[in-house]
Amino acid sequence: MEKAKVYFTKEITPEKLVEIYDKLGVKLTGNVGVKVSTGERGSKGYLKQELIEPLVKKLNGTIIECNTAYPGSRNDKEEHLKTAEEHGFTKFAYVDIMDGDGEFKIPFNKGKHLEYDIVGENFKNYDSILNLAHGKGHAMGGFGANLKNQSIGIASRNGKAYIHSCGQTEDPVKCWQVDYEQEDFIESMAEAATAVADYLKENNKQTAYITVANAISLDCDCDAHQGDPVIGDIGIFASTDPVANDQAFIDAIWATHEDGTKDIEERIDSRKGRHITEYAESLGLGTTDYELIEI
Repeated sequence: MEKAKVYFTKEITPEKLVEIYDKLGVKLTGNVGVKVSTGERGSKGYLKQELIEPLVKKLNGTIIECNTAYPGSRNDKEEHLKTAEEHGFTKFAYVDIMDGDGEFKIPFNKGKHLEYDIVGENFKNYDSILNLAHGKGHAMGGFGANLKNQSIGIASRNGKAYIHSCGQTEDPVKCWQVDYEQEDFIESMAEAATAVADYLKENNKQTAYITVANAISLDCDCDAHQGDPVIGDIGIFASTDPVANDQAFIDAIWATHEDGTKDIEERIDSRKGRHITEYAESLGLGTTDYELIEI
């Protein structure tokens, strides 16, 4: 497989976000879903309105999300929409909680853990997808970027339970009570992300991947008590390959050498987070071999 192109800019501005999307040469047309994390009530690292609004409006995009498997401010449609409104998303785009109206299964036969992925019913309605991730740490996955945004992020509430339990249950209560190996969870996320990519490809739906590496805390935007950033902002990564884009983000973290670098590295490696890119590569989702093109 030839090297994937990953575009990068150190400038994190609305203008650069639009520019780096244009560099990809991908035309997201029709009904465009923009998958972002709306952020748990109390979190602070989620991507802000002023940064992403111009790009979302350029695409005439809809913000797409699914409910969480854990209790909180986003585990049902009504509360989730309130949280999205509080965080400014409804000011510039329609917000679709895709599993608020049901779910469907995407069969998956390439993996070791999942037999299918369960995603929000309304995911069917989109002709193309912008996977717009916030790059940061994560309590369970080590880090979150495009692969997590495409797996846990697009999965319905029951789908999230199925991924978190490594295929043992679809019950959002029982999923936290089952035993599993950490590596199996990381692999389950990669399998779900691959299932989504296969579905999009089979249905001729275009996808683009962007990760904004700012406000890099140890915890995810799904954490209501999200801590402060531990390293400085890195920049924006964009690619048509989610594996390459995540790999570039990880490599950039290891290249920072700041006071907090060891903390974010420990968070990622203690959760076996870096395994997600190599396993996703083995599933054929993309490549860890990339060329970084600075703009």
